[in-house]
Amino acid sequence: MKQIINHFTDNDLYTFTCMYYILQKYPRAETEYRFFDRNRTCYPKGFDLLLREQLEHLAEVVITDEEREFMTRSFPFLPYWFINVFLRGFRFNPAELTISQDEEGHLDIRVKGKWWSTIIWEMPILATISELMHTLNGDTMKYDAEAEWEKSLQKGRQIWTNGLTLGDMGTRRRFTFDHQERVIDALIQSYAEVCKETGGHCGKFTGTSNVYFAMKKNIPCLGTMSHQCISFEEIVSGVFECNYNVMNKWSEVYDGNVGIFLYDCF
Repeated sequence: MKQIINHFTDNDLYTFTCMYYILQKYPRAETEYRFFDRNRTCYPKGFDLLLREQLEHLAEVVITDEEREFMTRSFPFLPYWFINVFLRGFRFNPAELTISQDEEGHLDIRVKGKWWSTIIWEMPILATISELMHTLNGDTMKYDAEAEWEKSLQKGRQIWTNGLTLGDMGTRRRFTFDHQERVIDALIQSYAEVCKETGGHCGKFTGTSNVYFAMKKNIPCLGTMSHQCISFEEIVSGVFECNYNVMNKWSEVYDGNVGIFLYDCF
């Protein structure tokens, strides 16, 4: 089976903003993430082995010069050393992963290690599970690219003509990497067409949270932080003080930049 994740920045921007925050505030913190499947899905036998194989490929996926140049240019709130020294030397560590499957097919996935290192696994794991499952189910073989393209264009036109604001944040639950790219392309094209037809009196396309697609499509990249920063702080500060303390620490790290705060954690 072809490798699913091939680009270091095929990840949401908040992964990198949170990673830098962690390096500044909790560089020695140890964490453990656990995959929680709300639907209690029974995956095909051997799915855990295929997933492990896919994720082990990431040990060879490193940030490229193009990606570093884009991040340096686009994210001035992240210091030069973080992008061009730290991320340049960063490697995915499959030894942090424990993946198994019970007799009924339920997945048990755990990621354990330094917080600044383990945080990068969230998006690749979820995107890989989704694409791998669609592939094994035969969904990708039934995929009608032309029909899906027209459907995405139509939905985009409805969004913009009704004055809505929309950005893509679909990486973790995407059908496939290729499908997410087509959806983004359809949003870009339909937005340009509707803006031209209405003289700009339409909705707004705000970009994508996926750093790689933002780079390749030359569109804005969305994202500030994730709720896990607050969840971690609850252990440190307690439930009544964690929001306030993360706000202060986040502000100290970013000096007022990256200022959208996700306080609705509980």
